[in-house]
Amino acid sequence: MMVDDLAQSANELVEQRLRIILDDLEKNLSADVMAFSGGIVYGADTEIRDFVEWRKKQKPSKTKLAFFLETPGGYIEVAQRIASTFRKHYRRVEFFVPDAAMSAGTVLVMSGDAIHMDYYSTLGPIDPQLPKSDGVGYVPALGYLKKFDELMKKAAAGGLNTAETTYLCAKFDPAELYQYEHARKMSVFLLEQWLAKYKFRNWHKTRTHQRKVTPSDRRARAREIAEKLNDTEKWHSHGHGISLAVLRRDLKLEIEDFGRSKNRELIRSYWSILTDYMNKMGHRAILHAKGKYRQLA
Repeated sequence: MMVDDLAQSANELVEQRLRIILDDLEKNLSADVMAFSGGIVYGADTEIRDFVEWRKKQKPSKTKLAFFLETPGGYIEVAQRIASTFRKHYRRVEFFVPDAAMSAGTVLVMSGDAIHMDYYSTLGPIDPQLPKSDGVGYVPALGYLKKFDELMKKAAAGGLNTAETTYLCAKFDPAELYQYEHARKMSVFLLEQWLAKYKFRNWHKTRTHQRKVTPSDRRARAREIAEKLNDTEKWHSHGHGISLAVLRRDLKLEIEDFGRSKNRELIRSYWSILTDYMNKMGHRAILHAKGKYRQLA
């Protein structure tokens, strides 16, 4: 047997194993299961839309989606379009984060009816990533705005030195500032809408005083969480991981611990085999569902 044939045979065995695991997961979760690993960048939303439409044509297709997500983040607008796609096709959407869903990934999981993590999983501060004006790389919007605010306060107090004045004039563009401020407000707005509508929809009484929860209570609680996730002082950096324990303790956010569920081994096996396969193939971004694996980058 030729080397290429052996490689093809090995790949087929891996994909067959993934199908078997997904059969069990979909049965146990009573959901269509899909997975995405990659950046939440323009084009990913279209790929996910096409993938979801393909999955809904398969028989049987369910009204609940279990979406496995790993991402360093990306664009808030793309996260919004992905969430809208899910809600078009599924009545209930639950997110599983076996590793990390940062920045715009955190925004996306907040659109779910439930969020599943374990002790190893992390979300991140909501710090939208926007392209630099020179087109090379990305800027964490909140860090940019924070630095601008610091320099402006120093300028108001008459404390800017020559180097700082030159830096302020050269590096901060009013149009970019507007764009970054818009991204920050957009992330807070989306979380306020999504959490109140989906995650908190079954929150009817306060835990301590058993007081009836109103729609305005849900929105206020959602806004509080959004503003805390936007707090650069609290989280210190764009890449700071926020664990299940911290989300529960500091944000009082209910997170399901899949590490304590009956599906723990299935979830870990699925994610381990899928990411090992992805890395072996040299793929940087992928979509996966039962019977379909798609390389995006």
